Order: sequence, then structure tokens, then C-alpha cells
Amino acid sequence: MEAAGRLFFAPGSARVSMDDLARELRMSKKTIYRCFPDKRSLLAAVLDRQFAAVQRTLVAAAEDAEGQPFSVRVQRFLIAAGTELERIGAAQLATGRGGDAMLRRYVEQRVDAVIYRRVDELFRDGHRQGVLSAPPELLGEITRGALERLFTSRLPYELEWTAADLLRATVDTVLYGAIRSPGAAIDGERRLGAVIPTARDDEKEVGP
Repeated sequence: MEAAGRLFFAPGSARVSMDDLARELRMSKKTIYRCFPDKRSLLAAVLDRQFAAVQRTLVAAAEDAEGQPFSVRVQRFLIAAGTELERIGAAQLATGRGGDAMLRRYVEQRVDAVIYRRVDELFRDGHRQGVLSAPPELLGEITRGALERLFTSRLPYELEWTAADLLRATVDTVLYGAIRSPGAAIDGERRLGAVIPTARDDEKEVGP
């Protein structure tokens, strides 16, 4: 499985075959087939192993942030998630290694189970605590869309940012907004919420 992970998920390895794996391991292909009936089942086993490692990292990140302010918990979780997804090559897997639609769906299911469901629960927890003004479902969809878009776009390369950097900026935008109040510090040390008109402000603006 370690050899399969190195070969099948390395950059530019879409055409790697079971024959290539057998040569790498210096064993007969029939020996591999005794454990895995086909390449797809082997890939699924490798992915299970990789996502199990991702899950352990995310659980550890959540435990380390326990007791911290909600914004810190969200930020640390998503940064850990982005770092892990980058490590296992999630962008390449999400597009379907070798054009395998079934593999792509499998990866989507694992990302949903390991990451997105935990993100949704985190936002629901924040809503229960009364620290979120927006619906947790909306924040979950925004975060999900941002993750998926960031890992399939050229933006990380154009900005020369890591996945963790991009997710940190995304989390800040989602939780704090991109518009600063007049006089707000711009050195990154002070964070303020987005300037969103309240109902009273609206009445003043449109009233007689």
C-alpha cells in the first residue's frame, strides 16, 4: 500500500499500472491480486489509509483548540484540513486520477465524511453558543465552496501561498468580513467584524 500510494498518487502518474507496481515491489502481479482483486480496490484501500491519517490530524487539531475562542477553533481546524488535503494531493484526486469517475466520487465522499461534516458541526456549535450571526448552513456552504475552488484553481500558484495561507484568509473573510470599519488597524493584529447595516441603520437611511 505504501508503494501504491507513492506510485499512483505522484504527480503525472495517471498511467501507472499494476504491472508498474509489481515491478516496483519486485513481485508477481498475481501476488498483488491475492490481496486486491483490481487496481480500483487497491486505490480505495490506499485512500482509506490516507483519509484515516487526515482524520487523526483533524481530531488532534480540534482537541488542541478545545477551550479556545470559537474563531480560533474554526481557523485551526480549517488550516489543518487544508494542509492535510494538500499533503495527500486532494486537488489531483478530486479531478479523477486517470479519468476515473468512480474514484473521484469516492474521494468526494471521503472528504465530505472526514472534513465537511465536521465543519458543519463546528458552525452549528458556534450558532448554539450565539457567536454566529449568520446561519451555520450558509457558512458551511461558503467554506465548502471556497475549499473546493481553491484546490482546483491556479490562485495558490499565482499568489505563491500555501493551502494553509489561503484557508487562513478565507476563514478571516468568512468570520470577520473583508470590509474594515473606518479607523480599523490594517496591520493584521486587530480584527473587526464586517460593516453590516443593522435594521436601525436601514431605517435611518431610507426613512423620511
